[in-house]
Amino acid sequence: MKQYEEVTQFVETNKRNPSKYRIEEHDMLNWVKANRKILNARKMKPERVEKFKELLEMMEECKRVNQYK
Repeated sequence: MKQYEEVTQFVETNKRNPSKYRIEEHDMLNWVKANRKILNARKMKPERVEKFKELLEMMEECKRVNQYK
C-alpha cells in the first residue's frame, strides 16, 4: 500500500509516469511493471485489482505525447 500511495502521488503531482531513465524513479516503475505482470497472470488479490486498475487508468491519461505531432 505504501508503494501504491507513492506512485499515485508521483503521477498526480508530476502529471507524468515514472521514467526508466531517472534512477530515483526506477523503483516505482519496477513496482508498476511487476504488479502489471501479476494482474495479467490473474494472481493479484481481488481487493487490490480495483485500486491497481485505477492507477493504470491514471497513468494512461498521463502518457507521454509525441511532441512532433
